[in-house]
Amino acid sequence: MSFELPGNERVRRLGAELGMDVTPEYAQEFIDFCRAFVPGFRLVDRLPDEKPPVKYPRTPGYRPDPADNPLNAWYVRTDIRGAPQGRLAGKRIAVKDNTMIAGVPMMNGASVLEGFVPDVDATIVTRILDAGGHIVGKSVCEYFSFAGGSATSATGPVISARNPGHTPGGSTTGSAALLAAGEVDLATGADQAGSVRIPASFSGIVGLKPTFGLVPYTGIMGLDYSIDHAGPMARDVAGVALLLEVMAGEDGIDGRQRNLKLAPYTEALGRDIAGLRIGVVRESFGLPESHPGTDETVRAALPALKKLGAVVEEIPIPWHLHGSTLWGALANEGTYRTLYSGTGVGHHGIGAYPLGLGAMLGNLRERANELPHTIKAGMLLGRYLAEDCGGRYYAKTQNLRRRLRREYDEALARFDLLLMPTLPFPTLPIPPDGASLAEVLTHSWTMLANTSPFNLTGHPAISVPCGETEGKPVGLMLVGRHFDEMTVLKAASAYEGR
Repeated sequence: MSFELPGNERVRRLGAELGMDVTPEYAQEFIDFCRAFVPGFRLVDRLPDEKPPVKYPRTPGYRPDPADNPLNAWYVRTDIRGAPQGRLAGKRIAVKDNTMIAGVPMMNGASVLEGFVPDVDATIVTRILDAGGHIVGKSVCEYFSFAGGSATSATGPVISARNPGHTPGGSTTGSAALLAAGEVDLATGADQAGSVRIPASFSGIVGLKPTFGLVPYTGIMGLDYSIDHAGPMARDVAGVALLLEVMAGEDGIDGRQRNLKLAPYTEALGRDIAGLRIGVVRESFGLPESHPGTDETVRAALPALKKLGAVVEEIPIPWHLHGSTLWGALANEGTYRTLYSGTGVGHHGIGAYPLGLGAMLGNLRERANELPHTIKAGMLLGRYLAEDCGGRYYAKTQNLRRRLRREYDEALARFDLLLMPTLPFPTLPIPPDGASLAEVLTHSWTMLANTSPFNLTGHPAISVPCGETEGKPVGLMLVGRHFDEMTVLKAASAYEGR
């Protein structure tokens, strides 16, 4: 493909789309002026793209038969081996299918991306392989990773290993189901509103959303540059700490990474938490959507923390109740811009821009009727906010998120950690085929009250199992100061080993 100037009619249409009255004469004058730019654009076409090297051999993998994929959690099975030794040697690892592995198909749950094969490895993939990890497949996720349930993936719903007929939690549905079933040792996830922590809570595993920027997002399809996080998932806190050690750190590409503070995260395991101050956020309980059994199960965990020597006190943070509302005002418009004009990785950010992904997304308008209710509703709202409201709500939320962070930071100046239910209720039944817009959105979006605020503020947050209600897992969430994953992991490990 080589750059060509637009014709006269196209220039006039472009002008009309921008609200300009462009005459044929003006259009021709514009075209003639732009001829001087053609050699420069063609030079850009000729220059080889700047891509990180692919270090380890692999085959494309294969789609497993249904008999070998009873939870529908695998998108592709692979056998990719990295360094012969390392911290992850012997570990079977699943990679969420919004994450690029060169030569291996990537769908991100979306029919419109079927057939896309990346030509680069995400930074976290390279780091896993460098550490001796064995990538045994890519896990199914929700359509464009834009749902907290299991009703939107183009390959069909992922089934909970713990509660058949129910969602394992999204959008990292496959990773959670595979971990809960014991099919993998570790897994990666991505989290824009809770997509690591939601499945951790619903599936009875452990998931950490690190501090914003701690783990490079390079090579991972996102929703909005300012809320994208990647994080580790495992059956226990030790696995999460180990994988975080491998994934974390600056890669020199992702512009989200500034002033990082790293630590030996596995050294947080098994440590004493006597004297640790934990603030229990009052507003995170008793929400309109809260299940009484969930609140009771989380509160029942508090005596164990006190017995371990922690100082546990209930505190008010009124702005916590604004968090998910602010998230919605930002995320729908941000995702619309990312999908429809942001090459799948967002806008204006310094980083890697996968050209092939952008090309695949170019057919989104032609195939829009394939989209599930979550994407249709989100994109309708996002376009309305962007076009009819002039981007006001996105802009104001970017301002207000600083206030939201300040409210949590003020609490974290007095306490080492904040504590709350990860989710207001336990896992939900998977909606039937043909479910209505309201049914799918209720299943997909109503669990975000406690998780999504920290995608805006960037604080690290971990979900650890704390019991069950009605035979369904319940997660407890611990939130720490920026780049203080050590304290988060220390408390989670102590509680887990009580």
